[in-house]
Amino acid sequence: MAGRCRTAGVFLAFFLNLAWMIGAIAAGGAPLYHVGETVVIFHPAAIRDWRGAETQGLVTRIWYPANSAIAETAHDIGPPGHPLFLGHPIAVDARLSSVQEKYPLLLLSHGTGGSADSLDWLGASLAGEGYIVAGVNHPGNNALEPLTREGFMLWWERATDLSEALDGILADPALGSHIDRNRIGAIGFSLGGYTVLELAGARTDLQDFADFCRSSAADTVCHPPEMDALKGTLNTSAPLSPEMRSSLARAGASYQDKRIEAVFAIAPALGEAFDPASFAKIGIPIWLVGGTSDVTVPPGTNITRIAGFLPKANVTMLPGAAHYTFLDICVPAMADRLTLLCKDNPRIDRDAVHAQTVELAHIFFAKALGGR
Repeated sequence: MAGRCRTAGVFLAFFLNLAWMIGAIAAGGAPLYHVGETVVIFHPAAIRDWRGAETQGLVTRIWYPANSAIAETAHDIGPPGHPLFLGHPIAVDARLSSVQEKYPLLLLSHGTGGSADSLDWLGASLAGEGYIVAGVNHPGNNALEPLTREGFMLWWERATDLSEALDGILADPALGSHIDRNRIGAIGFSLGGYTVLELAGARTDLQDFADFCRSSAADTVCHPPEMDALKGTLNTSAPLSPEMRSSLARAGASYQDKRIEAVFAIAPALGEAFDPASFAKIGIPIWLVGGTSDVTVPPGTNITRIAGFLPKANVTMLPGAAHYTFLDICVPAMADRLTLLCKDNPRIDRDAVHAQTVELAHIFFAKALGGR
């Protein structure tokens, strides 16, 4: 009977969330601002070169509210002459809007092998609603440089990237004075969803994850698509460096950042790698969003499992959405070449899924952080 009640409760919550979402989208208006965009590189005291990353620093894409009188221009995302994704129109290096003295800040974390730009649809749209959004390209695990073994394996280090980028943003002479330090949130996709949950206080249990991946219940999270690319370029059986051993020893530590007031996780990965007991201490608002057709990060062992540890969290499952539906829209020339990233299920409109997700995020952060 208890199991039936819980199942009924889950379905009721789903339909209530869906009804609220549809109503919110219908009531939504035009963006308040045009979108400015710039790139800043932060150099924290903890140098990231031991991850094997080519770039020395935290390359951070920042979207921000710009005056609506400043023209936006269309742009694509990807290597020059070989774009991968359609970008949101932006005003490059435009001045921050003076409509407000201070703006809320959202830290953004991309998925494995991705980049902040692969979530341009999300960062730019939220900037248009009045948020400064800072997306870090995680060293050793981003699309702009070769993936490294350290960057691929040491997931918990990603939370320190965001905390150190936050240090840099708050100290930045151009940005720091315009950040409302009482209105800071975090948003992440896939492995980025895991990352922002760590910022909220969740901890990693590597032994639990290893046991899961050796069991008959193991699924695609244990063998992500990026693993094949890594095996083709690096000797994954080489002895671990002293730095890697040191990081592995602190995998289960807390990477909570108490400056973060709310977390929005999209298709969060590594659900089986979390220490269940750690969720009991999370006291900030959490919203989890996923797709019912996600076969890359299956809901049962990821978002649904995480939601079970967070009974007060909001959970929205978007019917038919797959994992990579939450990436930018591919340019037409790439649609047939990168089917894993570009092709959605029949009758799924990626633009519509993005719009729904942005509206949910905006509703959530407006309530959790205060504001419009």
